[in-house]
Amino acid sequence: MEDAAIALVIIPTIFIGLPWLVLHYVTRWKTAATLTNDDERMLGDMNDLARRLEDRLDTVERLVAQDNPDWHPRRIDHDAEDYQIEENVRRLERNR
Repeated sequence: MEDAAIALVIIPTIFIGLPWLVLHYVTRWKTAATLTNDDERMLGDMNDLARRLEDRLDTVERLVAQDNPDWHPRRIDHDAEDYQIEENVRRLERNR
């Protein structure tokens, strides 16, 4: 009799309880924090905006550095080839 009671508890636990538990947490895992298409689009837009703002800031720093030779911003490399004013003007017109 004892063996039958143990079997009645163990068999449903193995064949019903464990698969339910696994499937329950798999479903929770799939519906947890995932990026939606709107989130991905918003992140892409923010990345583009950050790059444009960085280009604008570099342009402003180059212009100020060209007007005032004693001022040296930390963000740009003064020995770089694209430090020239013509490149800055092209960037500004391209981003409009």
